[in-house]
Amino acid sequence: MQQIVRLEGAVKSYDWGSHTILATLQGKPGPSSEPEAELWLGAHANGSALAVLPDGTRVALGELVERDPRGVLGDAVFARFGARFPFLLKVLAVARALSLQAHPDAEQARAGYQREQGGSVAREARLYADDRAKPELVLAHTRFHALCGFRPLAEIRAGFERMGLADVAPPAGAAEGEWLRGFFARWFAPDAIASRATRLDRALDAAARASASDEAAVLMLRLAAQHPGDPGILAPLLLHSIELSPGEAIFLEAGELHCYLEGAAAEIMSSSDNVLRAGLTTKRRAADELLRIGRFASRRPQVLRGATRAPGVCIYATSAEEFELGSVEVGGEGVVMAGERSVEVLLCYEGAAQIAPLAGGDALALASGQSCLVPAAVGAYRIVGHGRLYRASVPSGTRSGSV
Repeated sequence: MQQIVRLEGAVKSYDWGSHTILATLQGKPGPSSEPEAELWLGAHANGSALAVLPDGTRVALGELVERDPRGVLGDAVFARFGARFPFLLKVLAVARALSLQAHPDAEQARAGYQREQGGSVAREARLYADDRAKPELVLAHTRFHALCGFRPLAEIRAGFERMGLADVAPPAGAAEGEWLRGFFARWFAPDAIASRATRLDRALDAAARASASDEAAVLMLRLAAQHPGDPGILAPLLLHSIELSPGEAIFLEAGELHCYLEGAAAEIMSSSDNVLRAGLTTKRRAADELLRIGRFASRRPQVLRGATRAPGVCIYATSAEEFELGSVEVGGEGVVMAGERSVEVLLCYEGAAQIAPLAGGDALALASGQSCLVPAAVGAYRIVGHGRLYRASVPSGTRSGSV
């Protein structure tokens, strides 16, 4: 597999999606008829990208990997992951809040998957779709707003008291992990609906009276309008509010409770479906299991601004073995991508670019919203034009890489 081929991503329509973000990215003349939430560029069973071969035929990306795993993935990636495409690149288009959630680590995923597969849990009731961890990185494309990581108890106590919830606020001297776990267990319990509704009403009354500069109050009112009666409405009091500017990113560690509120972003993750949700969703909830796998300790996620690896090339390094995400800004003589290479996916998000192997071969043109697969067997290649691209790849074993 020594040819660069165009990819056609799978568009997912969920109720929290946008009618305009993906349409604008792809240069469509008007809004979409349905809310488009995610564009998937990977080989996931629930939405595989299609590779457009030179003769015009379309092949699912996973099938392309199976035909020539070493040529597509590269020897090093094949040795680590087998004939499996290891990452999923997405574009998120968030118009309203979605799923208060967390993901298991590798050990938790294996144990949960084996437990459900070996037991009497019906397929439709299983929480673990596979035995893999689901680390992920979100890189802001527009202004992007998220809730992520527990606040310190002193901040939580102050917020609860402002919202009329002093009776359930953490007491002075409370043990952080013990209190967070205990409150989460009580607040998200299915049998707590009556007592929770009374407190939610009280908190929302206080939020409505609060100053417009009280961000937590404003967010609570927005969440209540989008998800009436949901226990996740208190998330702004519990979690840090993180607002990313374009080009800024956060890496979500296993077990970290988070929720996306608004904006567009590139997101990369391992190709896993293990998502445990507690609130702000119409999908199945798993608060008990999230309580078991979650990290209940205060932590403010670090905002990543990327590191320049070569002129025009920026990389957002993480501890994930399955993926690495970067951006490429091309102009003038272009950018050469060489050195130790494995499989890559390029997505043009501004302007236009042409990608061609240095060893010779036809160039592939990408306009905004278009993407391509660069198999490992292509070797070094050049990007020319005037545009910006996201570049998804697998980190080298040494994590030093080269461009």
